[in-house]
Amino acid sequence: MLLPGLEGTGTLFADLVAELPQRFKVIVARYPTERFLSYPELIPFVREMFPESDPFVIVAESFSTPLAVMLAAKHPSNLAGLILCAGFVTSPLGRWSSLARPLVRPMLFRKPPPRLVHKYYSTGFNPPGDLEARVRAANRQVDPGVMAGRVREVLDCDARKELAGVEVPFLYIQGEGDHLVRARCFEEIRRIRPDAKLATIAAPHLVLQREPKKATEIICEFMNSISIPAK
Repeated sequence: MLLPGLEGTGTLFADLVAELPQRFKVIVARYPTERFLSYPELIPFVREMFPESDPFVIVAESFSTPLAVMLAAKHPSNLAGLILCAGFVTSPLGRWSSLARPLVRPMLFRKPPPRLVHKYYSTGFNPPGDLEARVRAANRQVDPGVMAGRVREVLDCDARKELAGVEVPFLYIQGEGDHLVRARCFEEIRRIRPDAKLATIAAPHLVLQREPKKATEIICEFMNSISIPAK
């Protein structure tokens, strides 16, 4: 089950889904584009998409990673594993969050950021194919007020207690060139979960979009390790 980043459309998983073994049934969560839902409100929204009995793994990126931890902490009987990509359990801005929060308003999302900023924090420089255009198109699908609400939710999040209660095997995928969610976010996670496995990929924040083939190899290796073989 794939939980998307800030835009929440799920469309940016297309390349990853194309790389995943066909024997897997892939469920892509898509969040409302015109209505803001907080993390607690997204929990029942996403739980309705869970498979009824088949074992499954949650793969969550960026915005959805605290949500994935909250969901896993509820111990779904058929959840077999958890993968967080470019993830965090408290605000990636740390102590600066309280200063940034008042600045997060819908007007910030009515126009796309400058290309240099977008590349530095999101797609990386020299993104392949039409990735940059696809990211911008996905962002345009979402109401600016919804985007602002999601950013504020990230700045306020704290899923450390839930992380401590997660019982399934746990993998963290980190982009070595991620300038948005930095290495300290994983260090915080590992303090709570020393058993967390780490896989690094030479990629910017959008790890799954920049390196879908490599990410698939890592995901399948993890699933093999928890007895969900990828053939």
